[in-house]
Amino acid sequence: MKRKIRALIVYILTCTLGRWLVYVNPKKATELIEKGITNLRDTSRLNWKEKLMRRAILRKAKKKGDVKSLEKFHRNYWINHGHDFFSSTENRMKNDYLPKYKATFDILEKELLKDPKKYTAIVEIGTGDGSILNFLSEKFPQINRMVGIDLSEIQIAKNKIKYIENTRLEFVAADGFEWVEENGLTNMVFVTFRGVLEYFTEQRLQDFFHKLNSIGKTTFFAVEPNGLDHDFSINPNSQIYGNECAFSHNYVKLFQNAGFSIWHQSQKIEGEHPDITSIIGAKNF
Repeated sequence: MKRKIRALIVYILTCTLGRWLVYVNPKKATELIEKGITNLRDTSRLNWKEKLMRRAILRKAKKKGDVKSLEKFHRNYWINHGHDFFSSTENRMKNDYLPKYKATFDILEKELLKDPKKYTAIVEIGTGDGSILNFLSEKFPQINRMVGIDLSEIQIAKNKIKYIENTRLEFVAADGFEWVEENGLTNMVFVTFRGVLEYFTEQRLQDFFHKLNSIGKTTFFAVEPNGLDHDFSINPNSQIYGNECAFSHNYVKLFQNAGFSIWHQSQKIEGEHPDITSIIGAKNF
């Protein structure tokens, strides 16, 4: 009951005081947007006025269905504050997420072992602190090239130092789509883990899958969240969800639209999260 009352108070303040603060201080609103405002786990750097402004900005974009602005907000956050987020969640990734999902990657291992010599590289889009890519390098010793891509230049620099002894790992500060356009090759395996593709708009993600299909034989293994209320039979398209205003995508539909076939589809529910994790394996050969 207390949480509902608090949520109602915050909602009222957002719709009134938050909107007014954005209106009277557009310079501050622009500054917040440019620095990145979407991730709720990192609002300690904001004062109470900025928090209300943040909520008001996100609510306005969501209400208007302004996915381009939301994508910009997400991108700015991960460029400017990704390293802060990864530092704050490093222990949880190591002690919670990775142990929970080790068996999930057995699904990918089973698929790749059908022709282990075929694959030239594993590319992780949104590599974060590099722990998943490092784990994959141990799991797939037959694949010599492991590339981790992330928007955060600071985090990529940290990863290069942290994993300097693992010479099979490459870390690149770049946009994943742009990297694929310039460097994508046939027989690559692409991986995302727990919240990367959810920051692409539906159109950009569809374009990304089409680009992947055009570079040659491609395998994709996506571990991505979906909104619990996203019923694809009612709404087969993407929808805004969650406190970050990320995007819940119909991954099967988007992969198939781009010419991929689905070799695995399952879901995983974690009680502490207001979403469901979709595990999708796709390939175009």
